[in-house]
Amino acid sequence: MKLSRQFTLFGSAIFCVVVFSLYLMLDHLQLDRTKNPSSGSSFPGQLTILQEKIDHLERLLAENNEIISNIRDSVLDLSESVKDSKGSPEVGNQSRVGYPELLASPPLVIPIQQEDCHFAAKPYNKPADGVQMLDVYDLLSFDNPDGGVWKQGFDISYNENEWDTEPLQVFVVPHSHNDPGWLKTFDDYYRDQTQHILNNMVVKLHEDERRRMLWSEISYFSKWWDSIDSQKRDAVKSLIERGQLEIATGGWVMPDEANTHYFAMIDQLLEGHQWLERNVGVKPKTGWAVDPFGHSPTMTYLLKQAGMSNMLIQRVHYSVKKHFAIQKTLEFFWRQTWDQDTTTDILCHMMPFYSYDVPHTCGPDPKICCQFDFKRLPGGRISCPWRVPPQTINDGNVKERALMLLDQYRKKSKLFRTHVVLAPLGDDFRYNEASEWDQQFQNYQKLFDYMNSHPELHVKAQFGTISDYFSALRPAAAVDPVSNTSPLLPVVSGDFFTYADRDDHYWSGYFTSRPFYKRLDRVLESHLRAAEILFSLALASVQKANKWNDFPSLENYKLLTEARRNLGLFQHHDAITGTGKDWVVVDYGTRLFHSILNVKRVMANSAHWLVLKDKGAYIHSSSMPLLQMVTRNPFLPLSLVIYNPTEQDRWSVVTVYVNTPRVRLQTASGHAVTAQVSAVWEETTRASREAFQVGKGLSLQKVQDRFILQRVKYKEGGVEHKVEVGFVWYGTTSNRDKSGAYLFLPDGEAKAYTPNHAPVIRVTKGVVFSEVTTTYQHVTHTLRLYNVQGIEGQSVEISNTVDIRGEFNREIAMRITSDLNSSDRFFTDLNGFQIQPRRTMAKLPLQANFYPMTTMAYIQESGVRLTLLTAQSLGVSSLKSGQLEVIMDRRLMQDDNRGLGQGVQDNKITANLFRLLLEKRSETFKPEWSYPSLLSHITSMYLNHPVIPMVVSPNYDSLTFAPLSPLRAALPCDVHLVNLRTIQAKEGAGPSHEVALILHRRGFDCEFSNRNMGLLCSTTQGKLPMGKLFSELSVQSVTPASLSLMHTLDGGRSQEEIQLKPMEIRTYRVQLR
Repeated sequence: MKLSRQFTLFGSAIFCVVVFSLYLMLDHLQLDRTKNPSSGSSFPGQLTILQEKIDHLERLLAENNEIISNIRDSVLDLSESVKDSKGSPEVGNQSRVGYPELLASPPLVIPIQQEDCHFAAKPYNKPADGVQMLDVYDLLSFDNPDGGVWKQGFDISYNENEWDTEPLQVFVVPHSHNDPGWLKTFDDYYRDQTQHILNNMVVKLHEDERRRMLWSEISYFSKWWDSIDSQKRDAVKSLIERGQLEIATGGWVMPDEANTHYFAMIDQLLEGHQWLERNVGVKPKTGWAVDPFGHSPTMTYLLKQAGMSNMLIQRVHYSVKKHFAIQKTLEFFWRQTWDQDTTTDILCHMMPFYSYDVPHTCGPDPKICCQFDFKRLPGGRISCPWRVPPQTINDGNVKERALMLLDQYRKKSKLFRTHVVLAPLGDDFRYNEASEWDQQFQNYQKLFDYMNSHPELHVKAQFGTISDYFSALRPAAAVDPVSNTSPLLPVVSGDFFTYADRDDHYWSGYFTSRPFYKRLDRVLESHLRAAEILFSLALASVQKANKWNDFPSLENYKLLTEARRNLGLFQHHDAITGTGKDWVVVDYGTRLFHSILNVKRVMANSAHWLVLKDKGAYIHSSSMPLLQMVTRNPFLPLSLVIYNPTEQDRWSVVTVYVNTPRVRLQTASGHAVTAQVSAVWEETTRASREAFQVGKGLSLQKVQDRFILQRVKYKEGGVEHKVEVGFVWYGTTSNRDKSGAYLFLPDGEAKAYTPNHAPVIRVTKGVVFSEVTTTYQHVTHTLRLYNVQGIEGQSVEISNTVDIRGEFNREIAMRITSDLNSSDRFFTDLNGFQIQPRRTMAKLPLQANFYPMTTMAYIQESGVRLTLLTAQSLGVSSLKSGQLEVIMDRRLMQDDNRGLGQGVQDNKITANLFRLLLEKRSETFKPEWSYPSLLSHITSMYLNHPVIPMVVSPNYDSLTFAPLSPLRAALPCDVHLVNLRTIQAKEGAGPSHEVALILHRRGFDCEFSNRNMGLLCSTTQGKLPMGKLFSELSVQSVTPASLSLMHTLDGGRSQEEIQLKPMEIRTYRVQLR
């Protein structure tokens, strides 16, 4: 992290490890076959012209390299002169000394300790009873025969005496799944349904202590809590203390697990758990995820790190469920793929049937189970689709009805390895009327009383919570409470994507649906994290200066809290997924946008204090702030404060807008900064006369052919690889069921994108960057190369601005085709946290081979890896060897029959941002699992966390500022500062004097070259000296805690040095002063 008052920081640059050779079809003559009938005979001449243009381009690139090299030498000379004038300061690739506006040149070779390479080189030791999901996919035929009453399963039978020695234990778990937005907005759902559910809960649970209820979404619970009086709050606490009400998971929402980034997953979990701790005193023990559309092991890891022991999942591919049911592996320990022991294991229950509603939870026959959903009694608003209604239980039918229900419980138990059965009792927004509470609880209690009073049935049935169930399951499965292992239950590794609920209906469409909002989500994540860090540092500095009353801490903290909650709300599995009604999506987007504006205010206010040299001159003015988060300013000269929100020193390009091309840039000390001025384009062929980006050399041409990236060449060794970028269309099937917000049901293989008109191509060349922009009818495609020393010079930036608002049932994809022999293998990230190997399977339909990509996907062959890094979540696949394909937007005119009731027609012009990275790999070993390189990790971080410029108001021109480097040294290359989040005070809405320091040690592959990477860091085996972490602040205490601060670890002892294991995420309570 670094704040510096300077106009821009480009740094010196060279063409780094890879030179990208861009072959441009730039023909001034516009070769036209109609005007040249002898075009066939002139083909050699055309090649000559093309070769001349290529040679000209390469000469320009060579000249550019020479210019950049001269700049670099000048900067190095300047740096040396500064060192000489300052004496002999400490030198190191992590130190910030001497002239703070210039960084030392990156080392030729990054110092990576050999011990840090052992992790990725370890062989994968599969447990004897282990199940790897890749192996399961190889094994399954993915057919869908009719299973009888259990359509996607099989007939289940049992012997009457199976429970004679060990009775069946049945836990019926009442629950109400409340979507924080879907068909209605969050507020509308709360007003119409949720508040009534919670109000009824307090009354109805108190009527009978045998009753139970499960709740999950804290976004709703907290809103309701704020509206009730102290007497009702006390009643809720007593229900929790008696075990009648359980809060499961306890996150702000039940998040999607495909599109979400682990920063936001943690943040919404932390927000929910912190709210529970302050208001209710509850620490959730069990995860509950009945509705996310597929499940990620990242969520599993986060729940485990938060202190939970158990979890439940529901939406898993029907063929996988059937396989697990046959093998009786529906209950298992879910383990992370890198874990060699049991430290990441969490006990997981997979629901076996189609849905989490009542017809699909008591047993295999939905026609019978529906008869025990007493909300569907005759005369009600909903009924059973099998046309056999429930019956009110009375003395005359209780025996027959109890035996019918018991038969379903017994059959369900045959799918598991113990005699403990879970039967959820609920659905979306259930129990909103007092009558349903009476219908369900009174009728079920009569059934339980009959079963329990007849010992010959060998059953004990009762209402329970999900933790009640796991408390009975663990001893029944002989789970060792110390080692957390069981001889009865298997270990499973891998993920549960891509989900299909029936036939070829794969839910891979939502990986891309509403991409505009997926991008907006990532922008808020980046800005919120940046604001959290700045605010925490400013607050500690304010306390140290004893200026608490001068700084607007409460106002800023409320803005942060609102942003946390709006970001958390958008992680909901019908929000970031793009599967809500149009007006609901607008509501989410409005919340995200307002929060982006608010956290910018927090950043500006915090940076104001931090960079001010004379703290005594600090004055806060909300109407006239010192710093403004606007980069287009009519006043010149102007000054900028540049904020680097990452934990690494970095060379980066900063882009701002000015109103004149006559610009001179200099640092705060008056040293000139190399820059280029480029046009701002108002239309495809018309540049603005009022705004400019702070290139030289600009050409505009209209050509017959299209521009594409064609080849990539390594600078070292000169080896070239074919890498082409193109676009394709997908249509939707002609069958009755078509693509929609959830489903991707294409009409076959993609068709090449063929624009109706020749594209317009703009070429910009300059000392800082060079780019080519190709404008098609539906895509504006830009390839940019940065001529800077550092990470940004190592890859090619791809920007696609997509507009398909006029299309009918079409989806547009970017396809990258290379000569890499990747076969049927590719790799995608899960939530920006870990890498999951994938295999393209011919036995699956095309849409089944698409997977979520949160931050990266790559293909590789022996010695080479091609990585696509993304700044937004999208669907990705590799349908052929050497290819990567990303769906960028979808416009669909119909509903896909999953409850939404509409298509996706609210498309917006959407900017997608990527980086393409080609790396050599020595491959001295072939690991079972794959990890990104350090270079791709840091490139992804820079892509998602760009530097942030802030304009200094001319009203404060008399003030003096000082650059600030909060960290004493850059963190190790493999350690990421996830967040530095100020904890809320126990009383009131303001901040406390503690921060949550969340760190992640990334797993990385050492087999890639560590030469000329542009990094200014090293590795330290995950060790961090906490006393020397900050430059101007002292660390008073460091207390290890669980991920969401629910539990204090290691006896609460403060630690002077911490050490993270590879892949580990840890949270610490820290007091700064």
